[in-house]
Amino acid sequence: MRERKKATCSLLLLLQVLVQLAVLGNLATPSFSANVTYDHRALLIAGKRRLLISGSIHYPRSTPEMWPDLIQKSKEGGLDVIETYVFWNIHEPVRNQYDFEGRKDLVKFVKTVAEAGLLVHLRIGPYVCAEWNYGGFPVWLHFLPGIKFRTDNEPFKSEMQRFTAKIVDMMKQENLYASKGGPIILSQIENEYGNVESAYGSGAKPYINWAASMAVSLDTGVPWVMCQQANAPDPIINTCNGFYCDQFTPNSNAKPKMWTENWSGWFLSFGGAVPYRPVEDLAFAVARFFQLGGTFQNYYMYHGGTNFGRTTGGPFIATSYDYDAPIDEYGIVRQPKWGHLKDVHKAIKLCEEALVATDPTISSLGPNLEAAVYKTSSGLCAAFLANVGTQSDATVNFNGNSYHLPAWSVSILPDCKNVALNTAKVNAMAVVPSFTHQSLQVDSSDPVGLSWSWINEPIGISKDDAFVRPGLLEQIKTTADRSDYMWYSLSLDVEGGSQDILHVESLGHGLHVFVNQKPAGNKAGNSNNVKVAVDIPITLAHGKNTIDLLSLTVGLQNYGAFFDEAGAGVTGPVTLKRSANATTIDLSSQQWTYQIGLKGEDWGLSSGSSSQWTAQPSLPTKKPLTWYKTTFNAPGGNDPVAIDFTGMGKGEAWVNGQSIGRYWPTNISPSGGCTNSCNYRGSYGSNKCRKNCGNPSQQLYHVPRSWLQSSDNTLVLFEEIGGDPTQISLATRQVGSICSHVSDSHPLPVDMWDSDSKTGKRSDPDPVMILKCPTPDQTISSIKFAGYGTPHGTCGSFRHGKCSSSKALPAVQKACIGSRSCSIGVSVATLGDPCKGVTKSLAVEASCA
Repeated sequence: MRERKKATCSLLLLLQVLVQLAVLGNLATPSFSANVTYDHRALLIAGKRRLLISGSIHYPRSTPEMWPDLIQKSKEGGLDVIETYVFWNIHEPVRNQYDFEGRKDLVKFVKTVAEAGLLVHLRIGPYVCAEWNYGGFPVWLHFLPGIKFRTDNEPFKSEMQRFTAKIVDMMKQENLYASKGGPIILSQIENEYGNVESAYGSGAKPYINWAASMAVSLDTGVPWVMCQQANAPDPIINTCNGFYCDQFTPNSNAKPKMWTENWSGWFLSFGGAVPYRPVEDLAFAVARFFQLGGTFQNYYMYHGGTNFGRTTGGPFIATSYDYDAPIDEYGIVRQPKWGHLKDVHKAIKLCEEALVATDPTISSLGPNLEAAVYKTSSGLCAAFLANVGTQSDATVNFNGNSYHLPAWSVSILPDCKNVALNTAKVNAMAVVPSFTHQSLQVDSSDPVGLSWSWINEPIGISKDDAFVRPGLLEQIKTTADRSDYMWYSLSLDVEGGSQDILHVESLGHGLHVFVNQKPAGNKAGNSNNVKVAVDIPITLAHGKNTIDLLSLTVGLQNYGAFFDEAGAGVTGPVTLKRSANATTIDLSSQQWTYQIGLKGEDWGLSSGSSSQWTAQPSLPTKKPLTWYKTTFNAPGGNDPVAIDFTGMGKGEAWVNGQSIGRYWPTNISPSGGCTNSCNYRGSYGSNKCRKNCGNPSQQLYHVPRSWLQSSDNTLVLFEEIGGDPTQISLATRQVGSICSHVSDSHPLPVDMWDSDSKTGKRSDPDPVMILKCPTPDQTISSIKFAGYGTPHGTCGSFRHGKCSSSKALPAVQKACIGSRSCSIGVSVATLGDPCKGVTKSLAVEASCA
């Protein structure tokens, strides 16, 4: 077996090297190509079945400077494939005008993946959902005559085919498909259409059949998939998306079982608490999928990143797209999630030869207890033992041996004897991140606010291109999403003096009301109800009055049947209820004056270089519709940077002309429903595990290091509802502590597991705790806590139990302090025996410097 594995590894290494050389252009004409096909067990690359671990990284949600590190960390985490959507609206913002520069450089991203020796799944869509503005469709598409999205409609199909072919042709020209020596082994057409198919009636099935035929006709040389599409026509592979896909079955026995989206967490909405998914549950879901016949699994997301600019959809999706992913928004590995999943991947890969060779034999070991065995005629054997119960641990007998199975866990036995890993037993260390804050001011001796410039955004109509129309206009059809903002302005002659009620209804997503240039009220919707209805008491002057309504969007709808037809803006009714004579005046059908966007947008204030900026005294704070500008120095070092928007209300921010997204720290999450310790046992849902209740949904906003200079960086803010910019600070993301908690009954770390053991014995049967500082220039400087016995708590709050060994702390200090990494055997021989006959564990918290 050892020689066979060496040969396999050599073949795969040769494949990776050749792919890299072809992509880098070192071969004038690719002399090697990998034919990619499939059968009922797996994808076949160059004729060999492959078990593949994949992770989603969306190129525009990070920067080109971040891509190599993100991809390398993905490789080190055990991934074989990087999966990404292709975002139509950023590449073709104007019909037939394309943009593939900077963060939009799809070819560079694919080549960067190839340079790391990984493969690519290119999900063209071109509908992507992805909590992305308008689901990835360019808004100009909405205005083509006769068009209906995602159905058997000729104008839509023509545009979809044109863009899909554009992307395929780009990949072909660069020889990026595996059939031409490149890394792309899969492509996707459409996205989760099966979820909404019934709403499209008779046009749905012809559309799906057309999409499949169109995609295949592009002759990529690699298979195409459709996710969440049970009726995907041959040869398209239908795949599963969800928190669990172990029970999924392809629509043909000739197709492999594939999981295109294993949701590693969930997205964050403004006004919501922060979702997270325990790694024990995620690992359980992964192991169950491979246990029951899966051979391709993708994490959505492996790195979520940031919704820069106005790219968020939803509406009300936050700027952070962290997704509780194994690599966090800032590009730092999230521990223990990254490390534990790495161990899971290694354990599953030890089983690869058996898994791809045959189908599993499933048997019951008792209530909620199951064994899956992959056994070949050549003698290969791998097994998965599962306890799918949520309450009780169990001890099972399998192959004449006894195994302990915690509730909601899977044990992986690469040789059908020894446990390489149990999904509920986490050996990977935990890392507690921290943010160090510093003043935004260049010179701390300057009086507060002296370095800020500011400009008032005019209230109401201020632009020459304003226009008049009778009645109320829907916002998206009017602005084509060129701005978040649209003004509705009305002049009204009345007898004044009494307090009246102005009633306004809007499709969302927010509204500010001004009467005679003075703020009168405002209201915003939320992710559960985007519509806005408000009754505002106002007092009108005698004679002419102005009513100005500033309507705003917070990302366009991205999901659901006919989502493209969901409107926005003040669609009415708008009425004025007069208290003097108890009458109601309908204002909806009157002559309204409209302005698309803000005056400051036309002035180009976001760049910071506009001639409109002048130094002004008496910096205004808590004042709506205000533009601010300052300069600042970048924090020293290489730690990721964020801006803490404490003190601000809502708006958008630009650093050196680059939009870091919408900020909204005054949008507070509900005060209840959160827990910092979530029971991983039992099915996970997007509302099960949440934290940060009663706090701003998002307070810190990522600023990529590559956007910063060492000094003289320009920060521009458009503050919509009123804030105090002098309270803003910079923050650098650092590691607060590293921790690990390992039981003395824990399986040996998978790195030390001998997969070729014929006897079932291991050279070191003791579990091992491993600690490692995140960066090469750091060493373990102190041990904050070390307890062996019955310690409890979590990283940052460990406590000794009644059983505690006095030998633990000095043993850990001796092994770890001064080294970047260390390992400690978790046994009474090393740490003493403070309580005989009790299952013990070692918990350690350390600092790196």
